[in-house]
Order: sequence, then C-alpha cells, then structure tokens
Amino acid sequence: MKMRPGSPYPLGATWDGMGVNFTLCSENAVSVELCLFDSAGATKESQRIPLTEQTDRVWHGYLLDVLPGQLYGYRVHGPYEPTAGHRFNPKKVLLDPYAKVIGRNVRWGPEMFGYKLGDPAADLSRDDRDSAALAPLGAVIDTSFTWGTDAPPRRPWHQTVLYELHVKGFTKLNVEIPAELRGTYAGLATQPAISYLKGLGITAVELMPVHQHADDMHLTEKGLSNYWGYNTYGFFAPEISYSGSRPSGTEIQDFKRMVRAFHAADIEVILDVVYNHTAEGNELGPTISLRGIDNAFYYRLSHDDPRHYMDYTGCGNGLNMRNPAVLRLVMDSLRYWVSDMHVDGFRFDLASALARELHDVDKLGAFFDIIHQDPVLSQVKL
Repeated sequence: MKMRPGSPYPLGATWDGMGVNFTLCSENAVSVELCLFDSAGATKESQRIPLTEQTDRVWHGYLLDVLPGQLYGYRVHGPYEPTAGHRFNPKKVLLDPYAKVIGRNVRWGPEMFGYKLGDPAADLSRDDRDSAALAPLGAVIDTSFTWGTDAPPRRPWHQTVLYELHVKGFTKLNVEIPAELRGTYAGLATQPAISYLKGLGITAVELMPVHQHADDMHLTEKGLSNYWGYNTYGFFAPEISYSGSRPSGTEIQDFKRMVRAFHAADIEVILDVVYNHTAEGNELGPTISLRGIDNAFYYRLSHDDPRHYMDYTGCGNGLNMRNPAVLRLVMDSLRYWVSDMHVDGFRFDLASALARELHDVDKLGAFFDIIHQDPVLSQVKL
C-alpha cells in the first residue's frame, strides 16, 4: 500500500470517501510508523507504513482505499532517555490522541509498560516486548449522521436546573428500560429515563465522564473497575462500554441519538470532562499514547529532574498547557464535542490544573482566554 504525502491537517485520521489522511503531532520523534490491524483480536499489525512527511511537527500521509472501521495505531521512534524526559519506544503501539473511536480497549500485561516491571532500575530500564496484541487501537470513522431538526435548547443559566448522572448507573437498575439498553447511551435516550427527568423539572443533564477511560491494571487484577471514569485516555472517543455489547463504532451513533432525544425534550447535555491528566499516570505508569508519542512535548515535567512529572492533580501527571499544540489538542476536543456531537457545555474537572502558566493558578491564563474568545465554545455553558 503506497503512502501519499497527504496533509498535516486536520489532525487524526480523516476519511474523505476515497481514502484516509493520517496525522500525528510529535516534536522530538525521529520517525513515525502507521500500523494497520485487521481485527481487534489481531496480535500484530498487518501493515506497517512509515509516515515520511513532516510539516510543523506534524507527521502525515494519505492512504487510498482505506475504509471506515479500519483499526490503527502508531509506533514512534526516538530516544529512550527518561532523565531527559524522553520515553520513546517503538516496541509499543500507541493510540492516536485524536482517535474518534476506540476500536479496541487497552488490555493489560507487562508489555503495556515502556520499562521492565520489577527491574531494580524501574523506569530507567527499557522494555522491548511488543505491545501490539494489547494496545488500544483507534478506528477510522464515517462522521455522517442525520441530525434532522436538532438544535441546542440554549436555556439561560438563571433558568437552568442541572442533574448530574452516571450513564451506566442511572439506567442500570431501571426496570422500565429494556434490559439490553440499561447502562448505555441508548438507555438514557428512552422515554422512561427522559420522562423521569422531565418530571423532576430538570433542564440539563451533566454526564459524568464519557471520554474513553482506563480500568487500571491494579484494579482489573482484583476484579474491580474504574467506575466513575475520571482516568481518561481518549479525549475525542466516547466510552465504548456505554454501548453495551454492540460492535465498536456504534457508540458515536448511540451518543448522537441520545443527545438528539434530550434536545427533543428541551434538555441540554453537559459533559464533565477531564483534561488535567491522562490514564498514563506517573513515570511508573503504562505507555498508551502521549507518553510514547512525545513525553516531553505533551506533559509538564519537573525542571530539576525531567524524569518526573509536575503532578498538580494527584493523578501522576499533568498536560503541558503552556504548549500551543497541547492547548490545540484540548480545544479541538472541546469543539468536536460541540460541533459534531452537539453537546451544550462542559464542567472542567480540576480546572485549576489547566490554568497553571508557571506554578500558580492564573485566572487570566491562556486556557481561559482561548475558551472565552472561541466562536464555538463561547456560545455554550462552561
């Protein structure tokens, strides 16, 4: 399969009806390879294709005849020098941070870590076992959807009554909802769920995190899960478990139908979003996406010892919001959820971490400035 130069924008995997433009932003990478997988059960990629074009830190290429549903990831080459902040490891398949659908969720094993678990040198060691069989994969999507006459309610704040809920928890035990829809986006869109909320006088629902999240390895080993979802690793991808046992990719359609149903009932949809950290944790965490794409570029590292992260969140890491490309990642995600998914606003988890310019919270920080001047986001509830 021959790779054409393609375009550096838009970021992510974009299908145009004839093929897909693939892009990945990394400043310090030496080279990038696109990995195509034939199925979620594949233990290795069927094709590995170099992205040879680079424009303003964005690696890109275009493949003809690639269709929606194609699973993909990346291998990124560069130095593995934790003391300098670099954790590149091409043995690890990495998730596209702009993936709109998670075609395969993360599966845990020592291969998911960039260093050798149990090694006395800890993260200073490098693990060369391949993670292709376990790594989360993105999926190419067809973004088309019939919204019909859907329109945001745009109710003023002084008339807004918020109801915070968990997608799974709100419907899981509701006997009035068909059993196969309980705990899902589709379950929330049913008449019993919406009628209950209307009966309470609710004008807006605030959904606890619906970005794709990780059930940490130490939890799954104990048969537990990260129920509340505040450990995300896919800022564009809706949580796949909230579509029940339906095939991967249907979660976008399910989510859009849910939003459309709420709007038809004059109820706004607000998302609780977590951009202050990712599921990769501290230096002893897994290598899922940003850490392997360009650790020193995407995360805030200690000035005195870049092996370690500036952890203002208590979750092990924090995004480097002083980096324009990281700001763009967050802003692109927010705009996507408004423009493509039709949500009506956001509640920012630990928003103070997003506003740290140096060490202290800055109410006039770049993040807040950009939000308030943005022509899309300035029109929704924040």
